[in-house]
Amino acid sequence: MQGRTVLLIIGGGIAAYKSLLLIRLLREAGMRVLPVLTKSGAEFVTPLSVSALAGEKVSEALFDLNDEAEMGHIQLSRAADLVVVAPATADLIAKMANGLANDLASTLLLATDTPVLMAPAMNVRMWLHPATQRNLATLAADGIQRIGPDEGEMACGEYGPGRMAEPAAIFAAIASLLADGPLKGRRILVTSGPTHEPIDPVRYIANRSSGAQGAAIATALAALGAEVEFVTGPASVPTPMGVNVTKVETAAEMLAAVEALAKTPLDAAICAAAVADWRVASQSTSKIKKTADGALPVLQFAENPDILKTISNWGKARPRLVVGFAAETDDVVAHATAKRQRKGCDWILANDVRPDTGIMGGRENAVTLITADGAESWPRTSKTAVAQQLAARIAAALNGPKT
Repeated sequence: MQGRTVLLIIGGGIAAYKSLLLIRLLREAGMRVLPVLTKSGAEFVTPLSVSALAGEKVSEALFDLNDEAEMGHIQLSRAADLVVVAPATADLIAKMANGLANDLASTLLLATDTPVLMAPAMNVRMWLHPATQRNLATLAADGIQRIGPDEGEMACGEYGPGRMAEPAAIFAAIASLLADGPLKGRRILVTSGPTHEPIDPVRYIANRSSGAQGAAIATALAALGAEVEFVTGPASVPTPMGVNVTKVETAAEMLAAVEALAKTPLDAAICAAAVADWRVASQSTSKIKKTADGALPVLQFAENPDILKTISNWGKARPRLVVGFAAETDDVVAHATAKRQRKGCDWILANDVRPDTGIMGGRENAVTLITADGAESWPRTSKTAVAQQLAARIAAALNGPKT
């Protein structure tokens, strides 16, 4: 991101104060920030504070003769690598969707041929209003990228979706969009987290997976420029920023999401999810109660779909590289080697998840990479470092000669 330029349009709203921290994050990353402050935005942050943090003059008026002589609004609209609208108010979103251009910000957005990322921020009822949702659908069809909004308590006292994404999240999305690494142009699927298989309305079958390793892998791939499709079960860690997130609960839902994403070609699939092997064949529609005689309930199980094996056998739709995980407690390498052959995938990352290792649900991992060439053990380290090492290997494999 060093040396890249962002044109930052600051709309009106209490969330405008977050744009100041975003500017600082971008500047610390070595980026140039060209700030544009709307008339409403100037009611919440001052041109002086924005200019001081950006190290640039703040553009505000469409008909500023000095600015038009130095850098016209058409040139300004195309002077950046990315246009970011944060906060993107309902008014700005409506102008963008309908091609209006009655102030500097909306004129720049209509005149630009640069990618645009918006971070919406508004009252929950404004966000849910059919007009706003129609405008968002139009902008999505036009290729406008979006981060957020988050759900939470708002300055107006209401609760729900509409809070602007945090500056760190917006920064991560910007980094992903501007990434020019070895995986730029590659589309990669990552599955992550556990699955929850219902027994009755209040109970389910699950495992101890936190989803941390899958999230770290998605982040590392995005940092190398990949477009990441992240399908996650109910993980206990936050979803990574700068990736396309699909949330599911069960193995069947995960398979359906994966198959839907595969309608557009995938370069690689990383199956890091700890998918439950079995589900209850007949889920009870009511909570199962204890009986007076103490009789235990009898649960009949059915085998869940094998997502890794399914992807590995997609035929022409199969990604060039398919990677699975094997969480084992005994004979780790032998079981993982057999699993790679049985599933038909290219690589397996095997790890020992006995309780005394602290790996399942922990912050560290120790894996053995198993390929057709044999087994390669990696030293125990953080899950972030494992993800970065794996991402580098994936980049090398995808950019190398086809075998």
